[in-house]
Amino acid sequence: MDSAKFNLTSALSEFKDRSISGYAMGLQISFTTPTYFFQSYPRPWLEHYSKNGLLVQDPTVSWCFENIGVRRWSDIDDPAGVLAQAADYGMRYGFVYATTTAGSHSMSGFARPDREFSDKEIEELVARFEAMHVATADQAALDPEIVVQLQKMSIIVAHPAS
Repeated sequence: MDSAKFNLTSALSEFKDRSISGYAMGLQISFTTPTYFFQSYPRPWLEHYSKNGLLVQDPTVSWCFENIGVRRWSDIDDPAGVLAQAADYGMRYGFVYATTTAGSHSMSGFARPDREFSDKEIEELVARFEAMHVATADQAALDPEIVVQLQKMSIIVAHPAS
């Protein structure tokens, strides 16, 4: 995706429309900190997740740091029961995607309450996320307006309480 044609608002809107229960994505991760972070999971889940320190037990996060590619939540071992807890908050099905290009790492997760994502849906979301990963890889090449847009929007944007 050419950074001149990059439309963050459109991309995030598409992710929200296709991931009924929300998404989380970290772009351009250095060590464990993303340059840009977007999240739209339900607020009650975010509060539960934070209050209970689930990040260190979250098998989707571990998987993304240890692997490249796509994995459905149903195919990830969950010894601490984090994904079972997520299901209680309307996030029963999901998948993660992690990518690395030229030493730059980004990862994402997408969720829905009603069914597994189809292979085609996964392919389309992965392609869109990969485009965001590539578009944000070279900070110096990004249009200054896009950098401002990314910085303003790189916050937790939760779905209303369910």
